[in-house]
Amino acid sequence: MIPPDAPLQSSLAAHFAGHIPTRLGVAVSGGSDSLALLHLLHGWSRAGGPRPVAVTVDHGLRPTSAQEAVDVAQICARLAIPHDTVQWQGWDGSGNLADHARRARYALLTDWARANDLHDIAIGHTQDDVAETFLMRLARGAGVDGLAAMRPRWTQSGVTFHRPLLDLSREALRDHLRTLGQSWIDDPTNDDTTYLRPRARQSLTALAPMGLGAATLADVARTLSGVRTALDHTTLTAARALLHVQAGDILVDHLGFNDLPEEIARRLMQAMLQWLARGEYPPRGTALASFIKAARDGHTMPLHGCLLLPPKNGHLRLTREYAAVQGLRAPLNTLWDNRWQATGPASPGVEIAALGPNGLQACPDWRLSGLPHASALATPGLWQGDTLIAAPLMGHPNGWALILKPDQDNLLMPILSH
Repeated sequence: MIPPDAPLQSSLAAHFAGHIPTRLGVAVSGGSDSLALLHLLHGWSRAGGPRPVAVTVDHGLRPTSAQEAVDVAQICARLAIPHDTVQWQGWDGSGNLADHARRARYALLTDWARANDLHDIAIGHTQDDVAETFLMRLARGAGVDGLAAMRPRWTQSGVTFHRPLLDLSREALRDHLRTLGQSWIDDPTNDDTTYLRPRARQSLTALAPMGLGAATLADVARTLSGVRTALDHTTLTAARALLHVQAGDILVDHLGFNDLPEEIARRLMQAMLQWLARGEYPPRGTALASFIKAARDGHTMPLHGCLLLPPKNGHLRLTREYAAVQGLRAPLNTLWDNRWQATGPASPGVEIAALGPNGLQACPDWRLSGLPHASALATPGLWQGDTLIAAPLMGHPNGWALILKPDQDNLLMPILSH
């Protein structure tokens, strides 16, 4: 007899086809989606799948959250699945709570995985989440990237997150839990229509008679994911033809950039600015449009902590803006500006900082580097207090080297970080 959960397990296993980890972290909140994922992974492990290791993030935002984590721990104990609870205490009452909580959740999960020698974590997003997110972003006027289906997997700080349930409906997963006699926690915010997501769920119900239910909208989002992939491929092709790196700056073939379609130019510029500034979000809207126009016209313009310099020998230059890094100092065991790593002799008190005017004054032949003044100012060097002891990128290594660390999450990483 075929087990009743066989189709669900088959869909789950298909996500990992060819890349099944030995141990797999699973984030479990106590809601129906994550509990169904936990039970499906438990069943798969008994049939030869990866051994699940569970974690609950307690955001501490509701009075019942600590007890909910205890309840999840008891379910895991019954299934003989190791379980940990990690707590977030970083909310200061300002800014976007949902965004802060999301960032904190993934940071905590990443730290937990690395502490437990786990390289993969599964999370319980479903087909319904894809459809709800599509409607929420449609309401905000999102383009292809925003409307495309959420990624089935991505890597953050060396940990790969998996969404293996994206082809399954929430109701199918709840039916599975009912079969098991497993209850779940209903977060009261799921019914609070002051939030956008509950309103999106209500809209899905209203749209279903028109044939625009969760499955249909998820299919549209997946189609747009293919469009996004095609656009990314074209952007990478343009990057290979037009870009190269000099001392951490990006040089751009000006004529080639001007020949790009507007959408490819936009995507390429966003990726370049993110690669330089290493921000979580790139600039958008009118600011980015003005920056692209300045690039096409060959003008100077600052944006996003970066500086666009006019073409020289046919190449635009994108560099870090000195004002963005002027006061930034980093000890040797950390990255400076989230980009540069230093190696050299053990020296107490040595820090990485931008050269600035004083550093350039200590390097009288800095022009031999080929960098313009604005770029050289923002170039890192090795400092001991107020004394520059090495400027590897200016030809004064003094036993030191500066290495540009790859940005693993950036579209241009294969092109620019080598």
